[in-house]
This record gives sequence, C-alpha cells and structure tokens, in this order.
Amino acid sequence: MDNLPKHLLYPADIFVQKNPYLVSTVLGSCVAVCLYSPTIKVGAINHYILPQWNGSDLVTIKYGNLSIIRIIEGMLNFGCDYSDIEARVYGGAEVLTGVSTRFNIGRRNIAIAVEMLTAFRIPIVSSETGGDMGRKIVFNTYTGEVECFMIKKREYLDETKKQIIVV
Repeated sequence: MDNLPKHLLYPADIFVQKNPYLVSTVLGSCVAVCLYSPTIKVGAINHYILPQWNGSDLVTIKYGNLSIIRIIEGMLNFGCDYSDIEARVYGGAEVLTGVSTRFNIGRRNIAIAVEMLTAFRIPIVSSETGGDMGRKIVFNTYTGEVECFMIKKREYLDETKKQIIVV
C-alpha cells in the first residue's frame, strides 16, 4: 500500500476522499480524528486547532465540534451508516508552555473529540493522545491503519535572549 497517493493535511483542514490515500499530518495540541468504514473501506480525517466554536468568530473547521461534524457528513455521503464508522483519535499534547498549558488546549481538544464521537455513537477503536510530545501520523484511508510517530523535544540556546528554548 506504499504506492498509494499521499496527501499532507494542514492544520484547520479536513480530507474526505473515496479513493485510497495515505494522509499525514503533524500534531501538537491539535487533534486529528480519523474515521473509517471497514465495510466500504473509506476514510476521512480532520486536523483541528481549537475545541469548540464560541458562536462569535468566523465559522471554520479549525474548531473540533465543526470539523468532526464535517468529516462525519463526508462518511455519510460515501454511503456509510453511523453503525459502520469507527474512529481513531490522535494528538492533544501540551507541547507549549504558557498559553497552551494555561488554557489546557490539548486536553480540551481531546475532550471534544470523545464527547462528540460518543454522542454520535461512533466507537474510538484506538487513540494516542495527551502527554507533552507532538506526533506525526500517517492514516491509510483504505485500511484504517494509523502509524503514529512521537516527535522528540529538542533544546537549543537562543543567543539573543540568553535562554534555552525547547522545541
């Protein structure tokens, strides 16, 4: 299956395609939900940045609650039934100090995925979430398999600020 076409999924985007693909994305506090139908062998994936649309900003798929609905709709358009969809959830790390940890963005992103998938009765069959390390995932939309690679943090000395930076 390595000869499948490849697609790089950027933050605040979704990928819904009936043909088989290998879709990769890199996650920090963001979350990716991979939906898969073992019966018709199709998949959809999102990469959202924030958990929930607050009703006042622009309506975009950068919000988990909107993005998850869009990929579910995509699966239904392929002919899937809710009972035939399974989910895999990745990301939600607290990789940054400061804003991310103060607002628990990673944990809230994970929570909205679990909450919405539970509400739609879509089982989560695998997940790799939380912690403090980013992840790179590769989702095979034909088999439903997800490869997950942890991204190790590195330290370097920022000479201009005279401080150690962790990335």
